[in-house]
Amino acid sequence: MKLIAAYLLAVLGGNTTPTADDLKDILGSVGAEADDDKIELLLSEVKGKDITELIASGREKLASVPSGGGGVAVAAAPVGGGGGGDAPAAEAKKEEKVEEKEESDDDMGFSLFD
Repeated sequence: MKLIAAYLLAVLGGNTTPTADDLKDILGSVGAEADDDKIELLLSEVKGKDITELIASGREKLASVPSGGGGVAVAAAPVGGGGGGDAPAAEAKKEEKVEEKEESDDDMGFSLFD
């Protein structure tokens, strides 16, 4: 991701065809290391292509990816002097939250890095 960010920074800076050295300079300015093989792969993939068209096609592809959106309704805690009756309710809410997190770790049938 840092290589793509460096490439986009170079393009935004006015360099329409950044070189490997340009990307290394950008990454080096913030103390990040650059892998030569990954830089060459990125440059070969974007060579001769318009960056705005690449971004537009990427947005179209991302539009079809599910992004969660399953909202969880959480009841608000009552305000006021309730004495000691709030402690069991707070424990129940904590248990519900733990169960919901376990369910949300599902990978939805695909892995980002496969």
